[in-house]
Amino acid sequence: MPDTRTESDSMGAMEVPADAYYGASTQRAVENFPISGQGIPPEVVRALGEIKAAAAVVNHDKGILDDAQFAAITQAAQEVIEGTLNDHFVVDIFQTGSGTSSNMNANEVIANRAIEILGGTLGSKTPVHPNDHVNAGQSSNDVFPTAVHVAACVACEEQLLPALERLRESLAAKAIEWADVVKPGRTHLMDAVPVTLGQEFSGYARQIELGAARVKDALKRVAELPLGGTAVGTGLNAPEGMTDAVIIQLRRLTGVEALQEAENHFEAQGARDALVELSGALKVIAVALTKIANDIRWMGSGPRTGFGELRLPEIQPGSSIMPAKVNPVIPESVTQVAAQVIGNDSAVTVGGLSGAFELNVYIPMMARNVLESVRLLATTCVNFAGQAIDGLVANEERCTELSEKNLSVVTALVPAIGYDKSAELAKKALAEDRPLREVVKAAGLLSDEEVDRILDIKAMTRGGVR
Repeated sequence: MPDTRTESDSMGAMEVPADAYYGASTQRAVENFPISGQGIPPEVVRALGEIKAAAAVVNHDKGILDDAQFAAITQAAQEVIEGTLNDHFVVDIFQTGSGTSSNMNANEVIANRAIEILGGTLGSKTPVHPNDHVNAGQSSNDVFPTAVHVAACVACEEQLLPALERLRESLAAKAIEWADVVKPGRTHLMDAVPVTLGQEFSGYARQIELGAARVKDALKRVAELPLGGTAVGTGLNAPEGMTDAVIIQLRRLTGVEALQEAENHFEAQGARDALVELSGALKVIAVALTKIANDIRWMGSGPRTGFGELRLPEIQPGSSIMPAKVNPVIPESVTQVAAQVIGNDSAVTVGGLSGAFELNVYIPMMARNVLESVRLLATTCVNFAGQAIDGLVANEERCTELSEKNLSVVTALVPAIGYDKSAELAKKALAEDRPLREVVKAAGLLSDEEVDRILDIKAMTRGGVR
């Protein structure tokens, strides 16, 4: 068998690997973009298969495809959806900014596989043509961004949102468990009035809850699909009623009921604002995760010379030279992922602002970054919950010890003796290295019973959560 076969596109002949399902247009792109070695995300490949399968149903109903073409295209598209043809999607992610090369990659793979199913010759374009049949009523300019939006919706619903809920539940469980563990609050990394460890973790749980809400809100816009706009948004060559019918099929194939036709196709193809918005929501989650992870590793610092309020699970040795050292490796991995997501968002932002007239031409890069951020955040949230949060142990003795030393509790005395006298007594306690309670009682400004009532640190923590 020869190593190659000759195919052609509108620019002429190309040699294509003999056993490849892709054709001349794809091979041309392979040679033009030897950039990163990364193909388009598998989620986008799957979505392309779903779009082609859905379009085939409609094109068959409208008589554009005969029964044999329809059956073969449907089977080939299903194989794309299932991932069995992923090796034939070979175009680099850093390609033509519309994703035309990847749309043609899908058209050629599905067409050639359909030809094979029907007993024809690969590359012959008969009885199934990649443009006239697989791409009928479509353009790369509406299909590829639609595939990206569909992939983002599916990835968020199937991966990210469940992962965020897993982490939120873990944090919320710790908030309940440690509702009565009083510790010093800290502002500016300095001692502040008391809080409970549970209150801190309730704040973390709420951050994650709000992060999920932001993603859900952004997905309302991502679910608006450019499909039906064809080349520039006017819908030229798209049969009447095709868009609604294809989207109905896409809802069935993906399970994403929110998918709908864009209200304005010129916005939907000229801009990628919905992806920028979603990426921004992912960045907020990365920021929240960084705050949470950093707080936890601060509170777990020690074990003898740090805060020592938490004990993190010991999951691996921390040093090749210092025996018995254990480090907060899971929080460190979380913050590294967060940095990557924030970087991805910066690139997505540049991509979003760089569209011109009727088309944005940064879509493949934006797809890569958004979907990588979704995957990273999803896996990280689950790992953070399982490897760190669930196994956290509160060092209640240390929390109590630090609470007793916390001079900021003098704040509670201000209504009774005033700000200046309270400051004087706190400074005296610090200078003399004496307990604040003892210094206040010795001053004789209040009865001992009143001092004990006012300096009840547990009572100081009431409030803050509705």
